[in-house]
Amino acid sequence: MRVFLVVMDETKEARSSLRYASRRAAAVDGAVHILALVPQQNVSAFGAVQATIEQEARDRAEVLAHGAAGNLLAESGIMPAISVRVGNAQAMVKEFLADHEEVAALVLGAASGSNPGPLVTHFSAQAGTLPCPLYIVPEGYDEMAEKRGD
Repeated sequence: MRVFLVVMDETKEARSSLRYASRRAAAVDGAVHILALVPQQNVSAFGAVQATIEQEARDRAEVLAHGAAGNLLAESGIMPAISVRVGNAQAMVKEFLADHEEVAALVLGAASGSNPGPLVTHFSAQAGTLPCPLYIVPEGYDEMAEKRGD
């Protein structure tokens, strides 16, 4: 089964990439996997405080991913798998791709303006070394509006 990996956060471009991935998955009888990333905290002086901050960030990421999954299920009938990883975003995506050969495409959302975002910048420069195709979806892209002629 073809799996489309989407890196999820609270941005409009992430929502656009999730919609795009869900349509691609539905077209090929595939699946969607949401990867929610939590940045590693650098508050080493107070270990308990750092652990609390990281747990709260992880909880927020899980709520966000589950909310996006619920919306996706309601819109397309596809229930995505969800993973939450803590650490450097680029490293976590690379590690995930290395561990999951079933991923058929990495789908990232690009922010509007001159800076598309750190993941798009990083992975577009590394596209030739990725184990799967890289899809970059512009912020606000609506494939259905294009088909309707909006």
